[in-house]
Amino acid sequence: MSAAGASPAKGIEAHTALARWLTPANVIIALLTVAGFIALFYQWFGFQHRFSWGSDDWAHAYVVPFIAGYAIWMERDTLARLTPQLFWPGSIPLALGVVCYFFFMLGFPNHMGQGFAIVLTIFGLALMNLGPRIAALLTFPIAYLIFAVTISQRVMQGVTFQLQLIATDGAHILLNVLQVQTEKAGNTLTIFKADGSTIPLNVAEACSGMRMVIAFYALGVAVAFLSTKQWWQRIALLMLAGPVAVLVNVFRVASLGVLSLWNPEFSKGNAHMAVGLLWLVPAFLLFMGCVWALKRMVNESQPGAAA
Repeated sequence: MSAAGASPAKGIEAHTALARWLTPANVIIALLTVAGFIALFYQWFGFQHRFSWGSDDWAHAYVVPFIAGYAIWMERDTLARLTPQLFWPGSIPLALGVVCYFFFMLGFPNHMGQGFAIVLTIFGLALMNLGPRIAALLTFPIAYLIFAVTISQRVMQGVTFQLQLIATDGAHILLNVLQVQTEKAGNTLTIFKADGSTIPLNVAEACSGMRMVIAFYALGVAVAFLSTKQWWQRIALLMLAGPVAVLVNVFRVASLGVLSLWNPEFSKGNAHMAVGLLWLVPAFLLFMGCVWALKRMVNESQPGAAA
């Protein structure tokens, strides 16, 4: 039978199989599970909302569940043909996730640890209530939820400071190449104007590029697993996400230096934010250009092209 002739039959089969998921017993179990989940973890979600709302580094957390949901939607036909089954060994990661959550809430308070424990709990719930075959298909969407968890301040400070130095060094070199006389001291650039006056440009935490790195790793993982089929392409995209974000941030800081020659206000205040948002566009285009180039390296229409 040809592929064209098989498609309608598959659609009908998937539609019919979906009824197995919507039995009254399954719906009741799902509602009780969701209610229990919210009752147990509502406090963490409240804190995560506060971290994300109005934050430039973690606003992407609101988008992460939708990307995870889209990944599940892409597997809808396969999932519809599988029958959910109770798998008691799944209670092990479920219990471990709950225990870890309370440890990071009461024993060693840590928001990031609580978030990772919640993701483990979700996987345990899927494994126990749906069975290993369905849980295997849900592993990536569930693991992707990690990107919605705010990283602890201790980790952020160490990484952010290194990114500040990289942005400062890179912008210093680029500005001097552009014949803009610049001196560097720590994470501060001093730009010399033609009349001899100076403009200080402090590469603060907001200019470190951490926001762009986090967003691009979240984007890179999603694009790698949803739009490419070979593992080497996925690994390449994950390796490119960070460098692309860091490189674009160097150009962003350098552009602030050039613009400050025209208007010193660009070296401080909300100008950092506005210019940073504008640079997200070429950063995204550059990353998608890498995706295009990697996909062009393989003719996926030929047999054996997909991994």
